[in-house]
Amino acid sequence: TLGTQTDYRDGEAQTDPYSPEYIVRSGSVPEILTIATLTWGRGLPAGQAEMEIIDRIREKRAWETALPPMDSPSNVAKRLKMMEAMERKEWAYREEEIDKLQKVQMEVFRKLLQRREENQNELDAMRLHNHWQNHQKAKEEKIRKIQRDCALMLRKLIAKRKNWMGKLERRDIIKEYSDFSSQTYAPLSRIDFFPDNNFDYYVVKNFYLNTVAGLCELEKSVQRSVSQLKIKAPKPKCTITKTGYIRRSGRLEAVLAQVHQ
Repeated sequence: TLGTQTDYRDGEAQTDPYSPEYIVRSGSVPEILTIATLTWGRGLPAGQAEMEIIDRIREKRAWETALPPMDSPSNVAKRLKMMEAMERKEWAYREEEIDKLQKVQMEVFRKLLQRREENQNELDAMRLHNHWQNHQKAKEEKIRKIQRDCALMLRKLIAKRKNWMGKLERRDIIKEYSDFSSQTYAPLSRIDFFPDNNFDYYVVKNFYLNTVAGLCELEKSVQRSVSQLKIKAPKPKCTITKTGYIRRSGRLEAVLAQVHQ
């Protein structure tokens, strides 16, 4: 009436089938002993291949019982002829098994080669992609360098064109202030200058800060303790203990005082 729940499956607790001991009578050869090499997990339970082996064993036993006795020359010749036919049949069966095994091996090799080829193709594709990415980065960097050099050379050519005679010219202040496109009015940002026309937009304009009367009124409203500061001298740190020893934090000050004296 009670059941027990375990953490194991029935398949994990199942053991191999029990094979009891047996005694063979003298003069009898049971058919089951011909497949005694098959054990549980190694041929048992029997599949298609094991059934073919059992059928061949039965055919061979029937053939052995059908062999003629060796009591006359004709029976001996007939027996030899039957044995030769059986041997040819055994060799043909063995060749067929070898062909099947070779086909299975070839199929396995073909799958392995195909898998290796796919892995190699993936690796080659990855290498080509990385190589292409590196070339693209080098190309972009080269293009940027060419553009920078081009802009630099253009600026040099423009500056050289302005003074194509190669004469030294002094600064003309009147010309700079009369030309609204000069550096005075429109400086270039490439010379580390960033103009800001509205620099005083956020400046606070207040009556108490911009006029003298406002400052006087602000000073009257402030308490005297704010305008008249009292500074107290700091107390010297006690670096000597009650027993007369100098503390570790005050050793350097003591050494400096001794050197100063």
